[in-house]
Amino acid sequence: MKIRYAVTLAIAIGLGLGVIVTHGLAALTRTFYVVIEVDEITDADQFEALKKIASRGVVDAKFADGRYLARTSNVTALDGTAPKAIVIIAFQNEAKAKAYYDGSKEITALRMKATRSRAFIVEICSESG
Repeated sequence: MKIRYAVTLAIAIGLGLGVIVTHGLAALTRTFYVVIEVDEITDADQFEALKKIASRGVVDAKFADGRYLARTSNVTALDGTAPKAIVIIAFQNEAKAKAYYDGSKEITALRMKATRSRAFIVEICSESG
């Protein structure tokens, strides 16, 4: 009889801990950001051409479920040298972020011709709710 209560109590505790852990993991959200920093414009004509087709990047990001958070040349340095321009696009997962970047080869090629710049993916984990 006592064993039955002990087993029932152990199962109840296990289920309770499982619910708590699952809830805790669900509350942790991961967001992936494609960040593009432009440090120097090396070819002004190519950069003007890049600005003309940059709006396609917005459409491409939306198609990949991305959301533009920043696309600006209004950057203020706090330490060191600020980039000339920055782009930050949020995605739900790394696969979508990579798919967006891989799908924007024409824009990337033009950016690489016109600027000294870099692009990278940043993963941010945060609690939701």
